[in-house]
Amino acid sequence: MAEKIYFYPVWVRIWHWINALMFLFLIGTGLSMQYSSVDYPLVRFDLAVTIHNFAGIAVTVCYFIFVIGNLFTANGKFYRLKIGEIADQLKKQFYYYTFGIFKHEPAPFPLSENRKFNPLQKVSYIFAMYAFVPLMIISGFGLLFPEVIVSKVFGIGGIHLTDLIHIISGFILSVFMIIHIYFCTIGKTALSNFKSMFTGWH
Repeated sequence: MAEKIYFYPVWVRIWHWINALMFLFLIGTGLSMQYSSVDYPLVRFDLAVTIHNFAGIAVTVCYFIFVIGNLFTANGKFYRLKIGEIADQLKKQFYYYTFGIFKHEPAPFPLSENRKFNPLQKVSYIFAMYAFVPLMIISGFGLLFPEVIVSKVFGIGGIHLTDLIHIISGFILSVFMIIHIYFCTIGKTALSNFKSMFTGWH
């Protein structure tokens, strides 16, 4: 019988599901504000703005919970990188995902009590959570309070640049979410990883 590992304490599970739900609201309302027409909006514009702002504030609160939780609980150890080893580990994991998994080879970095993520997951989560989420939050608050934005940056309008940063970071995080959901299906069964985020046990 496979060993069960308690990977997801209650605070991580609550944070994860609230964050995921709010992010879906951000994607839906963001796409509606950006691309739908005045006559046929996906979501009525004023309502989309209200929902988007609320979800953005909720994601910000969730982000602070995530950072503080990783600083003061054992969950933070899963986000630490050993720089000298990561390049070789990434190569091995990339080979596994592109070839090894289809030949039923064993995973090069099996999960354990000290390893919740494989190297590719770890690097992508670090970039997502410690680079692009902060960029999205800061640029989002800049657009919410445009009076704090500088008028020009290298000859480019400050609001235009802030909006561009917000859209690019949101797009990257949306792609990350799609990939994240797909890789969650690569488990013992297609739903086992989703079940783990409800029960806490892997």
